[in-house]
Amino acid sequence: MLTTLKNAFKIKEIRKKLFFTFLMLVVVRIGCQLPVPGVDRHFFSNWFAAQTGDTFSFFNAFTGGSFENYSLFALNITPYITSSIIIQLLTIAIPKLEEMQKDGEEGRKKLTAITRYVTVALALVESTALSIGLGRQGLIPDFNAFTVITAVAALTAGSAFLMWIGERITEHGVGNGISIVLTINIISRMPSDLASLYEQFVKGKAVAVGALAAVIILAIIVGMVVLVIVLNDAVRKIPVQYAKKVQGRKMVGGQSSFIPLKVNTAGVIPVIFAQSILQIPVIIAQLTGYSGTGFWGHILRGLNSTYWCDPSQPVYTLGLLLYVAMVVFFAYFYTSITFNPLEIANNMKKQGGFIPGIRPGKPTSDYLSRILNYLIFIGASGLSIVCILPYIFNGVFGASVSFGGTSLIIIVSVLLETLKQIESQMLVRNYKGFLND
Repeated sequence: MLTTLKNAFKIKEIRKKLFFTFLMLVVVRIGCQLPVPGVDRHFFSNWFAAQTGDTFSFFNAFTGGSFENYSLFALNITPYITSSIIIQLLTIAIPKLEEMQKDGEEGRKKLTAITRYVTVALALVESTALSIGLGRQGLIPDFNAFTVITAVAALTAGSAFLMWIGERITEHGVGNGISIVLTINIISRMPSDLASLYEQFVKGKAVAVGALAAVIILAIIVGMVVLVIVLNDAVRKIPVQYAKKVQGRKMVGGQSSFIPLKVNTAGVIPVIFAQSILQIPVIIAQLTGYSGTGFWGHILRGLNSTYWCDPSQPVYTLGLLLYVAMVVFFAYFYTSITFNPLEIANNMKKQGGFIPGIRPGKPTSDYLSRILNYLIFIGASGLSIVCILPYIFNGVFGASVSFGGTSLIIIVSVLLETLKQIESQMLVRNYKGFLND
């Protein structure tokens, strides 16, 4: 990693891209501190501190603390992420969108434009709900149509501006712009989380106890990072052989290749889906002021991650088991709509390719599906381990941090992908220089 960055800074063109990316990220962090006009930030900070559950903390980590501060970037790029997922899922259900996806560069431009419009619409809906719902409770002291419209416009514009910054980083920076913006927001919360862990487990303790606690915390973090790297890079290579055929007077084909099937085929999407769906009832109850009594109160506490793995209330840990089951389910579901073994088998058959020992056509499709099912289960199991460890330590030891399993998966994945893009840009530049010589 360090060698790649060192070599990148030696190349003027890539150095400019890195500097441009850095400046854009500085703008992002400055915007996260600017307040929304006409809003009582102290009211929102107190309201945020009174909320229970991991959902708002999870959302706050994604926004780099700007949600807790109720700044111009309070919604951050979460509307864009939601919009991208929605459009990706709709391409499976709507033939017109599926045609756009297969229509090359022009089709992708149309899908990108639709994603932008949906992003602005989602930001408008979310900002309106927050401004009106909490504005009546004291978020907006001078509550009237003008102040509400001002707050809604500021939040929507902030989200749209961040989307624009992400696209500029992709175009003029090192690439992967939206993901980099999300990652820098998550990383910005890590120093305060590490400081809270130090205050809770190390400071004021005996030297031996404090040192042991620090070593255990470091080992857990390093172990989770290593597991995420393994999940992100692990690939099952399916060998493919292409038959020889005659074209004109030449014999072509006969070469061998492989199909790379990632172990973690769905990335972090299953975790986000599972966590979002589980927390919807909890969010609605908190926003409506429902305290939760009787049977439904127990259900809400079971869905609330704050009560998971608590030794004094072990029954609520059933919610964690439901969470793991949903992660596995969405891993299979998301992979099924983004990876089509039958289409790959048919394309291989048309090009004269086959998997050694497997007949072309449906037998190849069945073979790929069988291998893929094994890989999805392994990947989903690894994701579940990374994600439930923070809940276990939070429930047993009270070690609550924002950089949980989901955040680590995002950070590691984006950093590895960005480094790969920088390496590919360096490689392309070397090829160009060789050709010019």
